[in-house]
Amino acid sequence: MTTSDNSPERTLGLVGATLVGVSAIVGGGILVLAGVAFSTTGPGAILAFALNGVIALLTALSFAEMSANFPESGGAYTFAKKVLSVRAAFAVGWILWFAYIVAGVLYALGFASFAATAVRELFELAGHTAPDGLLDRPAVICLALVAVVGYAISLVRSATGGGQWVTWGKLIVFVILIATGFWALSTRPDGTAQTNLSPFLSSGFPGLLSAMGFTFIALQGFDLISAIAGEVKDPGRVIPRAMLLSLGAALVIYMPLLFVVSTVGVQPDESIVDISREHPETVMAVAVRNYLGVPGYWLVMVAAVLSTLSALQASLLAASRIALSMARDRTLPVILARRNPQRGTPVVAIYATTLALITILLIIPDVASAGAAASLIFLMSFALAHLTNYLARTRRRGKPSPFQTPWFPAIPVLGGVSCTLMATFQAFAVPSAGAITVVWLGLGGLLYLGLFSGRARAVDAFAEARDPDLVVLRGRSPLVLVPLANPKSAAALVGVAGALAPRNVGRVLLLTVMDPQAKAEEDQRFEALDAAQKVLREALAASVTANHTPETLMTFATDPWTEIIRVSREHSCEGLLLGRSNLDIASGGKLEDLMSRVNCDVSVLHAPDDWRISDVRRILVIIGGRGHHSEIRARLLGSLCRTVHRDVSWLRIVPTSSNEVQLEDARTALRALAEDKTPGKPVVEVVRDDDVVSSVAAHAKNADLVVLGLARDATGRRVFGGVTLGIAAATDCATIMLGQEV
Repeated sequence: MTTSDNSPERTLGLVGATLVGVSAIVGGGILVLAGVAFSTTGPGAILAFALNGVIALLTALSFAEMSANFPESGGAYTFAKKVLSVRAAFAVGWILWFAYIVAGVLYALGFASFAATAVRELFELAGHTAPDGLLDRPAVICLALVAVVGYAISLVRSATGGGQWVTWGKLIVFVILIATGFWALSTRPDGTAQTNLSPFLSSGFPGLLSAMGFTFIALQGFDLISAIAGEVKDPGRVIPRAMLLSLGAALVIYMPLLFVVSTVGVQPDESIVDISREHPETVMAVAVRNYLGVPGYWLVMVAAVLSTLSALQASLLAASRIALSMARDRTLPVILARRNPQRGTPVVAIYATTLALITILLIIPDVASAGAAASLIFLMSFALAHLTNYLARTRRRGKPSPFQTPWFPAIPVLGGVSCTLMATFQAFAVPSAGAITVVWLGLGGLLYLGLFSGRARAVDAFAEARDPDLVVLRGRSPLVLVPLANPKSAAALVGVAGALAPRNVGRVLLLTVMDPQAKAEEDQRFEALDAAQKVLREALAASVTANHTPETLMTFATDPWTEIIRVSREHSCEGLLLGRSNLDIASGGKLEDLMSRVNCDVSVLHAPDDWRISDVRRILVIIGGRGHHSEIRARLLGSLCRTVHRDVSWLRIVPTSSNEVQLEDARTALRALAEDKTPGKPVVEVVRDDDVVSSVAAHAKNADLVVLGLARDATGRRVFGGVTLGIAAATDCATIMLGQEV
């Protein structure tokens, strides 16, 4: 689902979008993780953040181009969906959803820790004893839950959660800390900076890499703008600027702040490493107190509370939008796409994200490992974003782009390699992070295969048919094989093949097979050749009329059925379209044997000689048994309804013994099958009747085309089945029987 540039869902301008990124990047990460960075590599933390900034800048450029080209909410998930496949998109979306949730857990706990510490300090300043257990886990968890629930409610009420005042407040605090820090440095003896910055890398190069791995998440946040791209006005212009502005603001604050803390925040005969190891969570506050006194300490505490709150809000916002995008594509339950009718906010996605965040908050034993896992996951997704940017640019040749990454392909290649190497190092340096990632991916894989894959693939196939550019971006060129024998059916087959293979994207291969031993006399052989050429001429003439450009192939073989199988395998066909002018059992047996031996989707057309798919306006889709999500059915319907309005009705016949509950269940299931594969609101009907063939024939009197599925026998082979043959024989209109490859 794509929203236009002028859609009412787009409410964020440049300032609003930039603040989303700034609120996520600036403050929370550096205040929570500065202690880890300094204790790992000393003053070299400045270099660690700078190098991470370079990687983040490279990544922001790729994100900016992809978001400008595909201004839909979902971020890297949307990129994977557009350029790779629905399976890859689910994997990316699943881990991103988890990463934003875990980031939210970190910021919620960070807020709770700073808030509890501040409360304790206030009690001591007032000359009172702080309540027992104020800094214990239960109290911290309670404070974190209050923040999470509060921001969840605010996000339900407003698209951005109303957190802009928090962002502006912390920016002002950071400017004060930096300005006073440089003023303090100017009053110190010469050489203070050089002394306190030595040794610069306390643990050498390995320590620098470790610090980069632990702190990369501190620069994550610009990507949140792409996660809510569907809500940004003029996305081609605003999104790239907002990403670069938010990342630039973070670096402008981080670099001087780290320098000030490392130089004037250290007392004589003390090092930043010592302070970090003694006060791992409040190192920034302690360091600022060393040059600004108690007011400086409280400024940091205020900044910490504001920063962690705004980062929590941004993480909740992004995670809920990822869930919303996945639900729209049916890679998560569709109920998550439900919006508040008045405010337009994705209420259920917000609630589901909040519930997941609270669950992890309550049960996770090691927040540090979860934070490392979040960094690892973000690095993986960023590497994939570089890959999709590279593939999209090379596959979108000739199409204008609102924003292009400079120095292509150097930027995506260098950025992708850097993110991959960092993720690999992180997985080995913090094994628990890799373990958490593997467990979450394993759980997602089971859920996808068990619950979401069928509907997600069908929705994706429908989207491909409606937007053939998706097929191009994914580097696919699907080939449909059409064996021809009867010139009367050639035009009808070409029309259906054009619907199964998207025009200008897919390919159609017209095949005629001649038997070299069938005609002994030379003149009879020429007659057979003329007949084969006539079939091809009819097919090509129909193709030209319909603006198709198929390929042709004429072969010689004694057994045409075996030859069709050989050609389909040799050319790696994705589909096989067969014509069936009669429905006798003998021919059916040969067709069934053919269908069971090819490794592709199979479609069988039974239609009058003068039938043309371009004349179809009313389509009746028959669903039998329990029904299932079929990709080939979705692709056919999407293609047929892409440029021409056609009325699509869905019908299911149930036994007369079905009670009202069973009837309603069947109607609900049919509606779920139809709603994702029908333009507009689907027309669904469930009928009680024990004579399926007669009932379908009665409903088909007003249809131009009946679409139904091929049955499968006990071994899983595609067969016609008595009901399918009966429907095709009893209906006067054309029938397309579809058999998807398992």
